[in-house]
Amino acid sequence: MQFGRYYEEFEVGAVYRHWPGKTVTEYDDHLFCLLTMNHHPLHLDAHYAESATHFQRNVVVGNYVYSLLLGMSVPDVSGKAIANLEVESLRHVAPTFHGDTIYGETTVLDKRESGSKPDRGVVSVETRGYNQDGTLVCVFRRKVMVPKKEYAAAAVPDGVDPERPSFPEPR
Repeated sequence: MQFGRYYEEFEVGAVYRHWPGKTVTEYDDHLFCLLTMNHHPLHLDAHYAESATHFQRNVVVGNYVYSLLLGMSVPDVSGKAIANLEVESLRHVAPTFHGDTIYGETTVLDKRESGSKPDRGVVSVETRGYNQDGTLVCVFRRKVMVPKKEYAAAAVPDGVDPERPSFPEPR
């Protein structure tokens, strides 16, 4: 099983559908809010959301939806990344609610070789997140620095296969 891609394996226009989706629970949303100290009642207080908001129910905090989609894209996009260089744009297009299932897909927009280091390149991608109804909820663009395959093999110690993790011998 491949985890991430080398520079040469990205093709402009390719679309990677990330599997599986993730159903967002109230627990997920509340824990993320508390961990990040976002205590806005829109996310945490059902009574407030019902009585004082347009949606009349809690809305999942947007940074969780973004983080979820970013994580979903790692096996297909940035699993071999040297660095995540930039998030160019981030838009929350529609709300996500407790019980919604998020699915993601990433399109390769552009790629270029590094101008300063021949062993890597920069890939530009756009990731889109949809709920179970196919409604676009979040879209972001980012740039990822990834190694070239020919150089990656030279950087790995003898006897190590970069495509297969090694585990310690049992005692």
